[in-house]
Amino acid sequence: MTTERYQRGLDRMLELVGTPQENTFDHVKLVESYKELDADLSDYIISFAFGDIYSRKSLTQQEQTMVTISTLVALGTEPQLKLHINVGFNVGLTQEKIVGALIQCIPYVGFPRVLNGLTLLKQVMAERGLSPKTEAN
Repeated sequence: MTTERYQRGLDRMLELVGTPQENTFDHVKLVESYKELDADLSDYIISFAFGDIYSRKSLTQQEQTMVTISTLVALGTEPQLKLHINVGFNVGLTQEKIVGALIQCIPYVGFPRVLNGLTLLKQVMAERGLSPKTEAN
């Protein structure tokens, strides 16, 4: 049975995924990849993360994604970080904004994790056919 919470989360998740990128891993593919392990897991992800948290209105989509990117780089959770860098582009973040968010993390999480995040950014951009632009701070 689909609840209002689940439907709100599914709608929000699909909004963030945007147009599926053939070469990238997105939340829809993530949820599908775990269904065989536990049927309820997709409900937890969709209902809680997207139905409750990502559906809040206190931050814009871009702000939510910047916070998520910063948190994931701090935690060193690279597969999820790559996923949310993709979301960043889907919600209109620029390369400069994502780089800026990552660099802002250096004093708090260190160079290794931030450099790993920048490497993932380059991978996502290559998968999307985007060329890096050099910008002065």
